[in-house]
Amino acid sequence: MGIDFELEGKRALVTGAGQGVGEGIARMLAAAGAEVVVNDYVPERAEAAAGRIREAGGAATALPFDVTDHDQVHERIGGAGPIDILVNNAGNAGVAGFGETAPFVDTTPDQWEPYLAVNLYGVMNCVHAALPGMVERGWGRVVTIVSDAGRTGGAGTAAYAAAKAGAAAFCRAVAQEVGRHGVTVNNVSLGTMRTPVTEDLWRDPDKEDLRKVILSGYVVRRPGEPADAAWIVTALASPRAGWVTGQTIPVNGGFSFAL
Repeated sequence: MGIDFELEGKRALVTGAGQGVGEGIARMLAAAGAEVVVNDYVPERAEAAAGRIREAGGAATALPFDVTDHDQVHERIGGAGPIDILVNNAGNAGVAGFGETAPFVDTTPDQWEPYLAVNLYGVMNCVHAALPGMVERGWGRVVTIVSDAGRTGGAGTAAYAAAKAGAAAFCRAVAQEVGRHGVTVNNVSLGTMRTPVTEDLWRDPDKEDLRKVILSGYVVRRPGEPADAAWIVTALASPRAGWVTGQTIPVNGGFSFAL
């Protein structure tokens, strides 16, 4: 890779890594020398992604579980062996499908719940299970994938924005608790990404006008790719980033800026 991230001997759990951004992160962590534990809600996706990493020369095992099930999360992570790096990538961007939006007053608590369950409670569940071992060993990295919706808001995405902002704030609070134990906790805030879930948006000729509207808000006029997120996550996971904690780093093509 040309850069030594010093991840040899580290074990990294990436949630939602069966495809898209999560798989891109898992692949880059493996290329940097980490042993990767690939989580996905769908066992077949986790197994397939772990297999692709092994085919590329990396070390990977599959660990399917539902991040929203607190007891299952503790059981699976607790039985997986030491986790040095936790990447909270699992998330959902729509109740019925990608891009679904509605004015908040037209939504119901039943519609809010899937956003909160995955994007907020899923993060809390995984941190709750993995963090004690990091503290005990005196070293660890937690990186949570959030969204610019949580930084800037977004009409029609109130519940999703609230969940992502909540996850970011949760991680900042935990960063204050565990920094003295050699554990850093950071967020990476993404803009619009090109993944298998969103591929129809980028390929369908009938959606060209929608693509133009979306990309007009970006200084870099293209969607993000998994590798765009994977580089910064890998850097934050490195021992070299030991003095970076409690931060939310935008990786968003200039959709919004941060001081």
